[in-house]
Amino acid sequence: MKRLIIGITGASGVMYGVRMLEVLKRQIETHLIITDRAKQVLLKETKLTVKEVEALASFVHADDDLFSPLASGSFLTEGMIIIPCSIRTLSAVASCYSSSLLTRSADVNLKERRRVVLVVRETPLNLGHIRLMAQVTEMGGIILPPVPAFYHKPETIAEIIDHTVGKVLDLFGIQHDLFKRWGS
Repeated sequence: MKRLIIGITGASGVMYGVRMLEVLKRQIETHLIITDRAKQVLLKETKLTVKEVEALASFVHADDDLFSPLASGSFLTEGMIIIPCSIRTLSAVASCYSSSLLTRSADVNLKERRRVVLVVRETPLNLGHIRLMAQVTEMGGIILPPVPAFYHKPETIAEIIDHTVGKVLDLFGIQHDLFKRWGS
């Protein structure tokens, strides 16, 4: 079975991460890292509890556990998705600042040349943000902001979230039917 690391940070939009876990629950082994700030945002933005979200993952790792297997390149994964990704996390990843398990895992996956997707949830962007995104891209990471498309005629927020989640899954070659594709 494929393995993916899912990081949820304290940016607004935790439902993107929750939905990712829901979609992957039965098809991919997921290793969740949810930051303390993300836990706070989860309680503000949703009616879910932290335990309910953690139950969606195959395994949960504490963000301060730098002895977790996720901190080592010998732990094989398909890569990592940080969804949503705060600017603080983007900055840490761009500068290889591995002070937490989440940022260490991103650094490990980048050094091992595995796919790392950051769903950066911030707007508007300043030049510093754009430069950080360029740095991560130069390191091999992929920046995928949750920019909605409308060609599939979404009628709900859930359909807009599914579009972004589906775009991320496409990058890992994971089959889904979360949105109607252009021309289909």
